[in-house]
Parts: sequence; structure tokens; C-alpha cells
Amino acid sequence: MHVSVTVNGTRREADVEPRTLLVYFLRETLGLTGTNVGCDTSTCGACTVHVDGQSVKSCTMLAAQADGREVTTIEGMASDGELHPLQRAFHEHHGLQCGYCTPGMIMASDSLIREAGHPLAEEEVRIGLEGNLCRCTGYQNIVKAVVAASQEMHGAPASA
Repeated sequence: MHVSVTVNGTRREADVEPRTLLVYFLRETLGLTGTNVGCDTSTCGACTVHVDGQSVKSCTMLAAQADGREVTTIEGMASDGELHPLQRAFHEHHGLQCGYCTPGMIMASDSLIREAGHPLAEEEVRIGLEGNLCRCTGYQNIVKAVVAASQEMHGAPASA
């Protein structure tokens, strides 16, 4: 089966088996290894990407379902050599430990922040990221990073 997908702003085409999951298409066919495979059951969220601007766990979507659509991976978050506010906040607030969950956390957080339309409170972040797991228990700093990024992305003054 032939698929044509715009990935991180670039049109990519390839022949794939009909059962190929989007996560494996991204990693193995396109070489975009920032999207991680954690569980293959949609439990952990390590494979979260954006499809047409919405968070999707790419281990639950076939590459064929992405045909003709726009996909953004963690590799597409930075712009003109500048880190995305979430990437910067994760670095500044130590929102990562081993880093395995980080790409999925950032992708899910970006959707959460954009959909909220306002700076997020800690509780909103905790509820909004329930489907993304961190096995290193780095949640406190992840939440701090997402709150800080949401303030920056919505132009609110940073809290102490």
C-alpha cells in the first residue's frame, strides 16, 4: 500500500504493509526515532504524535490511516533552531529523568495547552496527562515544566 503523509512539514511517501502502525512507519521507514515505542497498547503515551493537530497515540493508528494527513513528531517541534517552549521548559525545570517518556509528554502537553486556551494550573496538567506514564516518577517536574510552558505560550507572567 502506498501512503503519502506530510511529516513535520515535509511530504513523505512510501510503500508500507497495510498493517504497519504509524509509530513504526515514523521510526523504521522515515528514520524519525524521537517517537518511542513503549507498550504497543496505548497505555503509556510514549508514542504520542500530532495528526492534523490532535494528539494521537501512534501505536494505535495505522500508517494507512495517516495517508493524506499532517503528522508532527517531536523532531518537528523546534523551529528555526529554537526549542519549542515546552522543550525549553522541560530542560529548565528538569522535567525529564531517563527521557524515554519526554517526547510523548511534550506532544501531549502541547495539545493540552493549545486546547485549554489559557495558562494551565497544576491540577489541569495532572488530569490532562493521565494517559502518559513516566516510569522514573518525574511527574512533579514534568507538571512544573508544563505549567511554565503554558504560561509562556499564553503570554501570562511566570509564577514563582
